[in-house]
Amino acid sequence: MTVSLLPRALSTPISAEPRWQTATWQEYVLCREECDRQTDINHQLFFNQGQLLVTSMSAEGINHAAFADLFTMIFMAWSMSHPQETLTSLGRCLMEKEGHQAAAPDLVLYKGDSVPCWEENTPRRINLAKWRVPDLVGEISDTSLASDLDEKKRLYAALQIPEYWVVDVKGDRVFAFQWQESGFYQPIDRSGVLTDLPITLLAETIDRLKQEAFNVKAALWFGEQVNLSYS
Repeated sequence: MTVSLLPRALSTPISAEPRWQTATWQEYVLCREECDRQTDINHQLFFNQGQLLVTSMSAEGINHAAFADLFTMIFMAWSMSHPQETLTSLGRCLMEKEGHQAAAPDLVLYKGDSVPCWEENTPRRINLAKWRVPDLVGEISDTSLASDLDEKKRLYAALQIPEYWVVDVKGDRVFAFQWQESGFYQPIDRSGVLTDLPITLLAETIDRLKQEAFNVKAALWFGEQVNLSYS
């Protein structure tokens, strides 16, 4: 489909395959407003350093949905095993640092207090001038792995988000990164947000999903492993 009311330079088909385009913040705002009007299709918007990406959630398909829901359930299973670690999941919610960055990650996790709350008569977005950034964001990479490990990684680093996960659907693996004071991400093999969680356990849970084709069962299996490891 095409976002018809955008400036001509941005009136290009929206697809699941990432297509970043040069744009100003004002053009991003026009795009966001047009997407808001198109209520029949959900979109994810990303903006960083004069580059804009718009993807249609309707093009993501079954794999993307199954994996996104699996990781939301993983957060729940972890929280049940670690009640002292208060978690809030806000996946796919648009967050903005006005004039600079915008993103709607597949996974958005806050740990602890000061969690964004919607107030009546305000935009349905996370205003990063008012709220802190999430502790962890993630992307489900079915058709977007190259962009998730490149442009989006730089975007989340610019926002100084402490931890970033890329879930490679086809490769049965999870890339995890921790933000450094240098302004870049460093690969990690254990999560800092989900305290000391081995990233390999996430990959094993993906493999479980592919063996059984049931994401709820895979999430239950993950919960069992966590309980065994931390009991």
